[in-house]
Amino acid sequence: MKKSTVLRKAILERRALVVPGCYDALSAKVIESCGFEAVQISGYGLAASWLGKPDVGLVQMKDILDLTWNIVQAVNIPVMADLDTGGGNAINTAHNIERVILMGAAGANLEDQVFPKRCGHMAGKEVISVEEMEGKVRAAANIRNQLDPHFVINARTDVYALEGLSAAIERCNRYLDAGADLVFIDGIRTRTDIEEAVSKIHGPLSINLMDAVTGMKTELIPIPELKELGVARVSIPVASIMVAHRALREFFTALKASPTGILPGQVQWVSTFEEFTDFVGLKEYRRMEDEYLPCGEIEVKYRGEIKIVNGTGKN
Repeated sequence: MKKSTVLRKAILERRALVVPGCYDALSAKVIESCGFEAVQISGYGLAASWLGKPDVGLVQMKDILDLTWNIVQAVNIPVMADLDTGGGNAINTAHNIERVILMGAAGANLEDQVFPKRCGHMAGKEVISVEEMEGKVRAAANIRNQLDPHFVINARTDVYALEGLSAAIERCNRYLDAGADLVFIDGIRTRTDIEEAVSKIHGPLSINLMDAVTGMKTELIPIPELKELGVARVSIPVASIMVAHRALREFFTALKASPTGILPGQVQWVSTFEEFTDFVGLKEYRRMEDEYLPCGEIEVKYRGEIKIVNGTGKN
């Protein structure tokens, strides 16, 4: 079954599918290994990891697409791309939707912010007209219908912070009518507002809980309760990059403070080298070397070390 089909089915079940955000191929692989069914590329995560900058529209579309390719190829679960405002007008949006479909993404976010956009939980947001966003969604839906009818277009509105819930619900319904498969009210605050949105929007609704710890602007509601409310998807977009930031900061702070400059025996800080190389697939590449490289080259490379190929030793 295609990954887009798997993702669409899960969303249509409206069971609050949890889709954590990743910021690179490694974080996507970690999320997959922990048992999550799908992964969402985090725009903030890309900006922070790629540039060391905030999510204020600084990452170029070419870089977004290149990073998306790496992530899609790294995992076997569905990946939702983050195309921000689509890369321009409706024509640019259609082109970029085509590219992420062809690279194997299962879905993509499109948002109605004015470019340069910013993280949905930041102040200072502006939105384009509803008519302009409808055009972007129609263009994206036309490409979806041609290339992969199950590809999920997630139309995000940021109007909630500017004009309130009623305006957000109206935009969501118009985006669904234009061809979106899923709609997303960014920064929605309360359980009451989520309940109202679910009841008045005539299609699946996505919300985000940002880091799953503080909730930030959105009330932190347990996932089973969101499922009961009828929410279709719950993204947790920035947890991975924030966890990585804290872990790196705490480790290198401890390392710098150590009188010896090392941390002998403090294994709680790191995976073992073998654990990590196994996780990123080194053994598979070693097996490929044994299968395809000349025996003499292997002998020189590994100084006679015996390799394991499908359970058997080979010199």
